Amino acid sequence: MITKATLENVSQLNTLINSAYRGESSKKGWTTEANILDGLRTTEEELSETILNPKNTVLKFTDNDQIIGCVLLVEKEMELYLGMLTVSPELQNSGVGKKLLQQAEIHAKSLGLPKIVMTVISVRDELIAWYKRNGYQDTGTKEPFPASDVHIPITEEPLEFIVLEKKIE
Repeated sequence: MITKATLENVSQLNTLINSAYRGESSKKGWTTEANILDGLRTTEEELSETILNPKNTVLKFTDNDQIIGCVLLVEKEMELYLGMLTVSPELQNSGVGKKLLQQAEIHAKSLGLPKIVMTVISVRDELIAWYKRNGYQDTGTKEPFPASDVHIPITEEPLEFIVLEKKIE
């Protein structure tokens, strides 16, 4: 079941997101960033601020009272930004991510927004290919990757974001 996340979900979301993106647990799934980044993907404080912002919607995918997936949707002037699409590493390739993408499209339509945009780290070829199979296109735009105390690059490859978008009918 996909519903809107609340502050009560922050701890469970934080654990899920960090386990899917970083560290040993993330290596069970195919969307890990553990080979290119160290540190945390997010914090409870960041997630709380995100949920409290009225322009943001965090959707959670729940199964048997466990949050097994989530996605951040940010309402902008002419587009919906999609970020932090997360599926529990043990459940990747089960259709949860695709269902969250479909719900994001429904959300964009409900807001009257004509497209969804996202940024993906340029070296994540498998993930970019997955988004393209789901209707997203590379816009050709690139953005710098923000290395910080949270996002710590551990690869020699230069990291940058590519911008993908999908027009909503």
